[in-house]
This record gives sequence, structure tokens and C-alpha cells, in this order.
Amino acid sequence: MIKPLSDRVLIKMKESEETTKSGIILANTAKEKPQIAEVIEVGPGKLVDGKKEEMTVKRGDNVVVSKYAGTEVKYEGEEYIILREEDILAIVE
Repeated sequence: MIKPLSDRVLIKMKESEETTKSGIILANTAKEKPQIAEVIEVGPGKLVDGKKEEMTVKRGDNVVVSKYAGTEVKYEGEEYIILREEDILAIVE
């Protein structure tokens, strides 16, 4: 398992829609990069002035992330992204 360090978060992008609301199937080149992801694992938080800052997100949260944030990682056949918590824009409830 990948365990993020500091204020980093391991996420897995959700699959994007392949058809429009009107039923039109989109080609792979026409699809936008999805921005909704599931939090797989979180780091312990970063130290600020010697105090540990708690993480806002937790495992299992669905989040909205910046479009081009993070580093893509392949692990055991799965694709993940590791990014800083500050690159997470919102939690989807």
C-alpha cells in the first residue's frame, strides 16, 4: 500500500461520463479530465511551527481536485494521484 507523507493525499479519479445527458456517446478525445476523486489514503499532516496540523479530508471522502494537480502513480495495476491537501478544492457530500 502507498502511504502518503506530510500533507499529501492519495486519490483515485472517478470515471468520467461517456455519454451526454441527451445520449450522445463521447469519443475519448472529447472527454474532459474528471475532477471528482475518492480519497484512498491520507498522510499524517504537516508540522507548522512545531505543531502538527490535522488533515481536513479522510479516507473514503469524494473530493473535487484541481485539474492538473499532483503526480500520477501506477501501483499494482491501478492508477492513482498523489497531491497536497491544498490542491483539493472541496469535499463532495
